[in-house]
Amino acid sequence: MRFLRRRDADAPPCSGSNRGPLSHVHDSDSNARTADPGRIRRARVPAVLDCAFRLMFFIAGSWAVIALVLWLAMFFGYVQLPSRFDPAAWHVHEMLFGFMTAAAAGFLLTAIPNWTGRLPVRGLGLGALAGLWLLGRLACLISADMPASLAIAADLTFPTALLALAAREIVIGRNWHNLAVTAPLALVIVADLLMHLESLGVGVPTGLGWRLAVAAPILLICVIGGRIIPNFTRNWLSERRSPRLPSPQNVLDSAAVGVLAAALILWAFLPEHRVTGALLIFAALLNAVRLTRWRGAAVWAEKLLFVLHVGYAWIVFGALLLGLSIFNVAVPLASAIHALTAGAIAVMILAVMPRVTLGHTGRELTANRATVVVFVLINIAAAARICASWQTEAVTILLLIAGSCWSVAFGLFELIYGPMLLTRRPES
Repeated sequence: MRFLRRRDADAPPCSGSNRGPLSHVHDSDSNARTADPGRIRRARVPAVLDCAFRLMFFIAGSWAVIALVLWLAMFFGYVQLPSRFDPAAWHVHEMLFGFMTAAAAGFLLTAIPNWTGRLPVRGLGLGALAGLWLLGRLACLISADMPASLAIAADLTFPTALLALAAREIVIGRNWHNLAVTAPLALVIVADLLMHLESLGVGVPTGLGWRLAVAAPILLICVIGGRIIPNFTRNWLSERRSPRLPSPQNVLDSAAVGVLAAALILWAFLPEHRVTGALLIFAALLNAVRLTRWRGAAVWAEKLLFVLHVGYAWIVFGALLLGLSIFNVAVPLASAIHALTAGAIAVMILAVMPRVTLGHTGRELTANRATVVVFVLINIAAAARICASWQTEAVTILLLIAGSCWSVAFGLFELIYGPMLLTRRPES
């Protein structure tokens, strides 16, 4: 699938931007649309409501810190929440269905207008969507004091609304081959419901909900990352007249995505079967080869680009650990899960959010020193959390290191990029 091409500079997808990385992202086939500049001239709204990435990225960064601090407070016995989820389940739920879905919404609702040429969700509609997200967080926080059906309904409204919005825009825009990105969103809704049902003691397979919730964003990263990472790399290297560029997509890419999808879905339903383990290891090897074809080492000088390759490398490492954990070779399941979550998902989110923010606010696509510190800290956080499952005698200090690095990484993101997200540049 071809994913990158420059849009007409006079037709920005979000006001205040005409050269963001997603403003170059649309389809070059006959179904691609170009938004009418006249339709873009509409009533101005507060900057934070002008485009989805602004509000949803800010929310995601904030909740990443708040939810992690609450989890550590619960883990060490300082706080007890009135939630039907036990502390570990609440932590898993809020990382996957709170933090991750907010970041995914910011990305998808910014990218989809570029795929379809339609106007982005903004203003009151965007504010209402964020309100549904907040409603879900509050419902999960105090679910023990609410009727179970009401808490579940409140939590499911956000992912359901996000799926409906994404599907509507893609279908109306007749951008059929990107309709596949709605599948992980549908999977998230099912997974969320299953986690709630399990917390109520309903007879669903233990852990099926959170396993599906881990699989969904990994597959989304695998598909969309497989488009943007080699294309951004190719553009950067071409500008520097490099003789070696990322290899074009071929059957290997399709095989890497397909095998990983099959392996993760099989793991969700048969998490201890050796066939699942073998397929996960094979998927890791295929995606490792896929990653080497993208020339990541050649873009080391631009950390804003290099970190995308690092994020994808965590998928390879996480899938390998997950496969090995099934064969009882001294690989804890928790380490594999955190390689995929704190590693692949979180690193990729913190790789994409600065890039989209810089590009869509008309700034240079390069990482300053503070942003590089963010990238280093989130990777240290992931590594420390993985090691905590191995080094049980040092689990407390490793959890504190992981939690501190995670919180500082997302806190720095809010400090650096919050002003860009919440306000407009004078000229915009």
